Amino acid sequence: MSKSPTLNHAISDLERTLGQAISLHQRGRLDKAERLYQQILKRRSDHFDALHLLGVIRGQQGRNEEASRLVGRAVAVRPGSAEAHSNLGNILQALGRYDEAIASYDKSLAISRRNPEALNNRGNALQRLDRHAEAVACYDAAVAIHPTFADAFYNRGNALKNLNRRQEALASYDKAIAIRPSYPDAFYERGNVLQQLRRLHDALTSYDHALAVKPDYVEALHSRAFVLHELGRYDEALAEYDRVLAIRPSDADAWFNRAGVLEKLGRHEEAIASHRRALRIDPDHLHAKSELLRLLLYRCEWTEASQIASGLPSEIARGAGSLTMTLLYLPSTPAEHLACAQAYLRRLIPVLPKPLSSGRTQHGGRIRLAYLSADFRIHVVGTVIGELLERHDRQRFEVFGISIGPDDGSGLRRRLVSSFDRFFDARHESDESVARLLDRLEIDVAVDLMGHTEHCRPGILAHRPAPVQASYLGFPGTTGAEFIDYVLADRFVAPFDQQPFFTEKIVHLPDSYQPTDSKREIAGKIPKRTEIGLPEDQFVFCCFNSSSKLSPPVFDVWMRLLNSVEGSVLWLTVSDNPTRENLRREAERRGVEAGRLVLTDRVGHADYLARQVLADLFLDTLPYNAHGTGSNALAAGLPILTCRGETFAGRVGASLLHAVGLPELVTNSLEEYEALAFKLAIDRDLLRSVRRRLEANRATCALFDTDRLRRHVESAYETMWERYSRGEPPASFSVAPIPDASC
Repeated sequence: MSKSPTLNHAISDLERTLGQAISLHQRGRLDKAERLYQQILKRRSDHFDALHLLGVIRGQQGRNEEASRLVGRAVAVRPGSAEAHSNLGNILQALGRYDEAIASYDKSLAISRRNPEALNNRGNALQRLDRHAEAVACYDAAVAIHPTFADAFYNRGNALKNLNRRQEALASYDKAIAIRPSYPDAFYERGNVLQQLRRLHDALTSYDHALAVKPDYVEALHSRAFVLHELGRYDEALAEYDRVLAIRPSDADAWFNRAGVLEKLGRHEEAIASHRRALRIDPDHLHAKSELLRLLLYRCEWTEASQIASGLPSEIARGAGSLTMTLLYLPSTPAEHLACAQAYLRRLIPVLPKPLSSGRTQHGGRIRLAYLSADFRIHVVGTVIGELLERHDRQRFEVFGISIGPDDGSGLRRRLVSSFDRFFDARHESDESVARLLDRLEIDVAVDLMGHTEHCRPGILAHRPAPVQASYLGFPGTTGAEFIDYVLADRFVAPFDQQPFFTEKIVHLPDSYQPTDSKREIAGKIPKRTEIGLPEDQFVFCCFNSSSKLSPPVFDVWMRLLNSVEGSVLWLTVSDNPTRENLRREAERRGVEAGRLVLTDRVGHADYLARQVLADLFLDTLPYNAHGTGSNALAAGLPILTCRGETFAGRVGASLLHAVGLPELVTNSLEEYEALAFKLAIDRDLLRSVRRRLEANRATCALFDTDRLRRHVESAYETMWERYSRGEPPASFSVAPIPDASC
C-alpha cells in the first residue's frame, strides 16, 4: 500500500504536464508543447495522448513521415480512438497515401459515424483519387450531420465541378458563401465554374468578391486576367497579369498568358520577351515554347526558331498537344499531326461527356444541317464560305448557323447571318449549353468549321449532340477526335492512303475541297505598279501568304531566283517593321540586295484582291501552302507555282491548281519548283499562255463553280446521313462527280 501514493503522484504529474502541453498547443506555442510531450514520452513511451498530439504537431510542422509513425503508435495503443484514426488519415493524405488515408477515415467512422470532419476529409482523399462521385456522397453525409459546415459545401462544389455538374457545383459554392460570407476560395472556385459556363461577366464579379476578402489572392487575379482576355479587354488583362507577377514573379503561366495579351495588342516584341521569361523559369513549358516558336516564325527569326523546333520530335513523342497549330508551319509528318491533335484533345477533354444524340429520324424529308464556327466574320473562312451557305438547296436542307466567336459588325457578318435559315450567337454559352441547343434543334449533321484554330470549342461536339458530325474547311488536318465522324477533303489534300493518320473517315469531294465566293468585293481602282513600289517593267514574283508560312529552304529558292532573273523583285505583304528588317537581313545574307524585296503593308480585303494582277507569278510556300490566299490569287488571274508537301496543309496548292485546270504548276520537289519558276520568269510567252488558260478556265473550271461544289458537298452530307439511317458506321467514300465541268 505504501507505493500507491507515489504512483498516483506520478500519474498526477504526467496529467499536469499533459494539460500544460495541450494548453500551449492550443495557443500555437508548438515548440514548448513539443518539449512537454517529449518529456511525457521519456517517462512513458506508450502514452497515448503524448504520442497522438506530438504526431499532430509534427504534421503541423510538415514533418509528415514522423507524424505518421507517432500517430500510428498512438492508434496501436488505443485502437478505439476515432479522433486518432481521423488525424492519421489527415497525415497520410498529406503524404499522398490516399488509399491508406481512406482506410484510416473508415476506421474512425466505424467507431464514430457522426463525424463530419472525418467524412469531409475522406471526401478530399477520394477527390485526389479522382473518385469524385464517392466524394460527393461523403460531403452529403457530412452536411447532413452538420448543416452549416461551410468547408464541406465548398469541397462538395469542387467534386461536382470535376464531375461537370456545374449548376449543382454553383449551388454548393453559394451555400458555403451563405454560411461564411467571407470565403475567398469559394468565390474563386465559383468564378471558375461561371467561366466554364461562359458567364464571363458573372465570373469577374465572383473573382472580385474573392479579391475583396484576400487582395493578394494570386489565383483569383490570374483567373480574372484570363477572363478579361477572353472578353477582349486586353489592356485590363495585361494590368492584371502584371499584378500577378508583382506578387509571384516566378509564375511561368502568368508570363505565358501575359504574352498572349501582348500579342493581341500588337506588341510582338514584348510578347516574345514574355514567352522567353516563362521558359527561363520553366524550360519545359511546352505552351510557351510552342507560342514563342509561332511568333518567331511570324517574325522570320529563323535561327532561334530552328533551335526550338529541333527539340519538337521528342516533345511530340512524349504527348505534346499544344503544338497542334504551330506544327503546320514546320517540316513534319502526318503521324506527328495525329499525335499532337490527340494529345491536345486529351488535355482539353480528359473524360468524354455522356452523348446527347437520341438517334432520331429525318424531319419532313429535309436534313437539318448546322455549321459551327467562330469565324462568321472577316476571316479567311468567312470570306470563302458565304456563297456555299447561300446556295444550299432549301428543299433538301434546313441550314443552321451556330456562332461561337466575336461579331465584328461587318457587312460580311451580316451577309453570313442572313445566309442561314436560323442563326444563333452562342459565344457566351457553355459547351454543354450549345450542345443541348443542337440537340433541341434536332440537328442531323453538325459540321465543325474550326478544328484546332483560335476560339475552337471541341467540347461542344464531344457531347455528341448530332447523329452525324463532320469537320470541314477551317483546319487542314485531323482533329484527332473520335467523336468527329468525317472530314471533308479531296484526293489531293488527303489521299485515302492517309486514313491511318485521321481519326475521322476521309470523304473525297471530286474537285478541290475549298469553296470560293464569286460575290467577293473587289476594289474598282487598281493602283499602278509604281504607286506601291513595284518596278514598271521588271518581273515581279510575289507571295501573299502570312510571314509565318515563309521558311528558310523556300526563301533560299526565292533568293536564287532573284539572283538568276535580272531585275526581278519579290513582293511580300508584311505587317510590321521588325519582320521587314529580318527579311531584308536574310536576303542580304544570301547575296541579294535588300531593295529587291518589295515589302508592303497589308490592305483591306477588297484592295488586296484588286492589286494582285500587278504581279507576274505567285510563289507558294512549303510546308504550309496558300489556302484562301491561293484561291484569291487564281481568281484574280495570277498563276501560282506550288510544291506538293507531305501533309494536308502542304497539298492545298495542288488541290487548287488541279481544280482550275493548271496541274503542270504543281511540282514535287524544291528543285523542280525552282527550275519551273525560273523557266516561267524567263520565257514570257510560256507565262502568257498559262495566264490565258487561267483566264479562260476561271469561267468554266470547278474551282470557281460554287454551285457544283455545293451539290457535291450536299451529296456528301446525304451519304453520311443515309449510312447513319441504315445503322451503318461511318466509312470513307468518294462523292461521284457531276459531269459538267470542263477541267
